[in-house]
Amino acid sequence: MLLPLKNIAGDQVGEIELSDAIFAAPVSKPLMHQALMRQLSNARLGTHSTKTRGEVAGGGRKPFRQKGTGRARQGSIRAPQWVGGGTAFGPTPRKYIKQLPKKMNAAAIRSALSVKAAADQIVVVDTLPFETPKTKAMVQALSALGVTGDSVLMVLAEKSVGVLRSASNLPNVKTILSGYLNIRDLLGYDKVLLSKDALEYVELWLMPSNVATEDTIEDSEEIEEIEALGDADDAPEETEG
Repeated sequence: MLLPLKNIAGDQVGEIELSDAIFAAPVSKPLMHQALMRQLSNARLGTHSTKTRGEVAGGGRKPFRQKGTGRARQGSIRAPQWVGGGTAFGPTPRKYIKQLPKKMNAAAIRSALSVKAAADQIVVVDTLPFETPKTKAMVQALSALGVTGDSVLMVLAEKSVGVLRSASNLPNVKTILSGYLNIRDLLGYDKVLLSKDALEYVELWLMPSNVATEDTIEDSEEIEEIEALGDADDAPEETEG
């Protein structure tokens, strides 16, 4: 897939080829939904807390006698039906952490990028030369690139104070580093604006072959060393005498 490579003035300075393995990958809506729910769940603090009738202060004695008053019997003024009483079955602090394999997360991001590419919602620029923060210059650059009126996710290869501060005052623009590309931001913004360096990092990171070999040992010498260490550990110790 070929895309025009533009500068911040909106002029085409060349063409850049997007990897079909990433930007034309099979789209899995259930996988994208699972990755999104996992990210939203992990963002929850889980600090919600309520007090039960046993934790609320007071209510140590019976408010009135059991019989003869004509009222319903009560054992404590801190029971859930009383104003100021405890909460029945209320939320307690808990963790909402969900796990997702790296391969599935990478496949979900590839699906989201493929949807964006098919909808012509990806823009690639050669550089973002913002040496000093200037919001007006950022607005002009986004207008020249044709992404005004849309929410924009800017993906950078490395931190740039000029770019970050130039875009920080724009309500519909978010700037992240390429290593933090995630399913929530991809689905939450209309356009994705990538620098050329960021695109190279994303392709290197999300390439299926690179994800598949992550955390695996392929070097035969490393395998032989591990086997040798295992044989040495199993060998009986020699005793003198």
